[in-house]
Amino acid sequence: MGKRDNRVAYMNPIAMARARGPAQNSGPTIQDYLNRPRPTWEEVKEQLEKKKKGSRALAEFEEKMNENWRKELEKHREKLLGGSESSSKKKEKKKKEKKKPNRLSSSSSSSSSSDSSSSSSDSEDEDKKQGKKRRKKKYRSSRKSSASSASESESESKDSTKKKRSKEDYEKEKEGKNHHRKRKKADRGDGPLSSESLSESDQTEEVQAKKKKNNEEKEKTDKTKKRKKHKKHGKKKKKKIAGSNSDSE
Repeated sequence: MGKRDNRVAYMNPIAMARARGPAQNSGPTIQDYLNRPRPTWEEVKEQLEKKKKGSRALAEFEEKMNENWRKELEKHREKLLGGSESSSKKKEKKKKEKKKPNRLSSSSSSSSSSDSSSSSSDSEDEDKKQGKKRRKKKYRSSRKSSASSASESESESKDSTKKKRSKEDYEKEKEGKNHHRKRKKADRGDGPLSSESLSESDQTEEVQAKKKKNNEEKEKTDKTKKRKKHKKHGKKKKKKIAGSNSDSE
């Protein structure tokens, strides 16, 4: 079975476009855009004047609306003022009816003045009371803050004293234990040891402890050296085995 021929003939697009010929104009050209009809300067002026007239008409309409609104406001004010005047007239009539002869008029005036003075004195008393209350509040707040700071300082001082006491107690316990150990050592001996013998025993113990430490350090260093030697020996063996294998090959 032979393979199918899937080859396609190559078509040059430039040659194809030339064969088709010039493309047809499907729209306005640049020349048409340049030669479009344009308004003259006089027509432009007329349009601008028309726009200005429109804005003038709107301003006139707004002025008329404002005038109407002002008239309505004046009417409303007159009504309110007339109502207030009528109410004031009614009050005056009532006062005249209530008024008595001239003798009582002086007493009424004095009473009104006393009322006014009493009202003023009451307002002053209230202001004083409010000032006193504010001072009291400030004093209380300052006292509370000072008390809180004092309590904090006391608590800090207590904590510090407790820490000091605990340290002192710990040191005393240490001293008592050491003294107890020394006594035990003295009891184990033939008789009571002197201070010089105790100091000598302490020195001997320190020397022994230092010797132990030195011995332990020496042992550690010896072990590390042995390990290093062992590793080197193992590497040399491996090299020899590798060399012998290469020679045998």
